[in-house]
Amino acid sequence: MDNVKPNEVIRQLIELGVSKSNLKKREILLKGILSGALLVISTILAFTINIETGKGYAGALAFPVGFVIITLLGFELVTGNFATLPMSLLKKKIYGSQLVRNWGYAFAGNLIGSLFFAFLFYFYLTKGGTNFEHPLIGKTIEVATQKSLVYKKLGTTGWFIAFVKAFLCNWMVTMGVVMAFVSSSTIGKIIAIWLPIFTFFTLGLEHCVVNMFVLPTAILFKAPISISDWWLWNQIPATLGNLLGGFLMTGLSLYYLYRNHDEPQLMHNQERKS
Repeated sequence: MDNVKPNEVIRQLIELGVSKSNLKKREILLKGILSGALLVISTILAFTINIETGKGYAGALAFPVGFVIITLLGFELVTGNFATLPMSLLKKKIYGSQLVRNWGYAFAGNLIGSLFFAFLFYFYLTKGGTNFEHPLIGKTIEVATQKSLVYKKLGTTGWFIAFVKAFLCNWMVTMGVVMAFVSSSTIGKIIAIWLPIFTFFTLGLEHCVVNMFVLPTAILFKAPISISDWWLWNQIPATLGNLLGGFLMTGLSLYYLYRNHDEPQLMHNQERKS
């Protein structure tokens, strides 16, 4: 059986957090850039399938491709790190400064990677800015509008809707990170990761790294969205919601439940001595 028990999963996640906290700044940044670009590719793939099939869940089935690659290769996705590094901090294996350092450089790397691919996507899809008739352009603008101007129209209520959707989103995304450790086989990991990532995308929740691509790309496509609309009505509430959702619903809750991962072995040893 390749199933891994929850106590062992949390032990591995704590060690993963330690490993991530010890990466050099340039390593975090480069891994973050690659993660951002891979998530963009998955988003484009999902949009393409959605357009061709007319079914949102069909695109959502394909979206986890990028997340699987990111997770299996150990790249840096800030949303996943919102859960793993706090576990290591709570276990007193890393310092708060290491956590903030990782989050900062991972966020910057994800943003750079997303923007880099956004410009490439814009260039080839519009044939160098000369043709704006591709269906993906309309789809991107439609999604970006829902993720910004619709919230803006609702004012403060819209801001908190974006926050709540991001909170729920990263509960699922960080569960994808956790599920990567519930199996010792590659195929088992892939299937386990797929489940929560498919769920969040199907539900249309807010992922701050995905939005680092969707919103600025829509701006490039001449959508009536400003940079302040992007950040104030999406990027900021989405990032804060992702942070709290990942930390509270996954990092803190699972750490609390399974933090004493050495106790079963200790009890077993005591029984043998008696």
